[in-house]
Amino acid sequence: MKMLNPQKPRLERRIVGSTNRWRFPRQPFSGDLLGLSQMCKAASIDFDEVLKNPDRLCISQIQKIFPENLKNKTIQSREADVILECLGFKWELHQPQLFQSETLAKLYLMGLARGNANPEKESVKILQAQRPGRSREQRPVKKMILSLKINDPLVTKEAFATALKNLYMREVKIGLDDVLGVLAAAHILQFSSLFQRCVTVMMSGLTPSTIKNFYLAGCKYNEEPLTTACEKWMEMNLVPLVGTQIHLRKIPKELLHKVLKSPRLFTFSEFHLLKTLLLWVYLQLNNKTQTFPMYETVLMFFSSFPKNCSFLDRDVGQNLISLFLCLRLHSITKGKDLEELRHINFFPESWLVRVTANHYHALENGGDMAHVKDLSTQAVRFGLLFNQEYTTHSKVITLYGFFFEIKGIKHDATSYSFHMQRIRHTDLEGASAVYENTPISLRAERLVTYEIRAQTLVDGKWQEFRTNHITQKFGLVKPSCKSHALKIQTVGIPIYASFSFVFSLS
Repeated sequence: MKMLNPQKPRLERRIVGSTNRWRFPRQPFSGDLLGLSQMCKAASIDFDEVLKNPDRLCISQIQKIFPENLKNKTIQSREADVILECLGFKWELHQPQLFQSETLAKLYLMGLARGNANPEKESVKILQAQRPGRSREQRPVKKMILSLKINDPLVTKEAFATALKNLYMREVKIGLDDVLGVLAAAHILQFSSLFQRCVTVMMSGLTPSTIKNFYLAGCKYNEEPLTTACEKWMEMNLVPLVGTQIHLRKIPKELLHKVLKSPRLFTFSEFHLLKTLLLWVYLQLNNKTQTFPMYETVLMFFSSFPKNCSFLDRDVGQNLISLFLCLRLHSITKGKDLEELRHINFFPESWLVRVTANHYHALENGGDMAHVKDLSTQAVRFGLLFNQEYTTHSKVITLYGFFFEIKGIKHDATSYSFHMQRIRHTDLEGASAVYENTPISLRAERLVTYEIRAQTLVDGKWQEFRTNHITQKFGLVKPSCKSHALKIQTVGIPIYASFSFVFSLS
């Protein structure tokens, strides 16, 4: 008898609509490519992702069968469908909740594939068993044991339990102390709704003690809204809040650099920002310090280095230069402050010479700041932090012999205005003592280019108000002595008001 060679399986044809298209034989796809593409579009699933991972389509179909109202309801079956072995514990889970996690759903389908000749039919059984009108006593599959290995140290037993609890309940409270672990568990489980809830909790819970870990989590999981929220929060709070606490030590250099380069950065003055940065460097080099140091202690520390070269010229300071290049050292004009910088021998001599030369030329030319080319990145900046208890808040600043008052006014519960105005030095109380070594300009007019900006947080989102770049001649009498006012309506508090200006060429 002649033996016939077994024929290889041939691709099948199927009439679909008015066309006759090739399709894959059996697994992993149940229809033709065009039909699969249309199915993915209807299910809002990425077609390329399904080609790489066919289980994704099945999981999505099953997830649509289980309505959201299954949460917060008692599981009708006392028997668990799955026992999950993870973190040294056994967790009992049920089908409707199981398929909210893509990771668990994939493990479940893989378990079906191991125990059945046709796992696709078993998936169909699951779908049919959960449709309305079907008896809940029908058991589409037998209980199975799944195993999940987790190597992330953030995922503790408690965090994982909270994540699984969210499979069954709509709103499980997540505390700030636990949110990092729950976020990590949600990421491993591919439990997207819980992951986004954790992100929302973190974005509304930014403090000096949480900012580092929340920012690093945003970077780790490529969660741009979280990293952006951390950066914006730091832009406002680096100087007035973080810069006054030991938590300053934990701020990553990468985050610090981004914040320093931002034109939205809030600071009371450039010297305040410099002190904050010096404190950060001190805390990096003295990591055993448990209390926040006094500024005098920081000055003594840097002054203790040999005088043969500056701190930034040393090996330990080389990788910090990029941070200090973000400072606008030409905005530090007080003789006492400049002498302090020279005494601690922190900056290269060439930097201090350039700053001193710029000040000399500006004074020689009646205040004209020829060295400043860009208002957004080089302007002199000052700030007011307008708190709830204020009805008015102001500060006097002096630059190259000119005196200005920056001021905020609360008009009613939600209405505020901010402006600056030129004042005479003789109008200041105790001026002779406070400004004894300060030059005084006798010029009647001063041409200034300025911008006023106000920012505040409302319901987790930053509101920003700003004027245009305005160029104006400031005299000594009204109305020329007063700038345009920035008028805002907001329920946010505190308000971070920034005043940036340049003495333009006359």
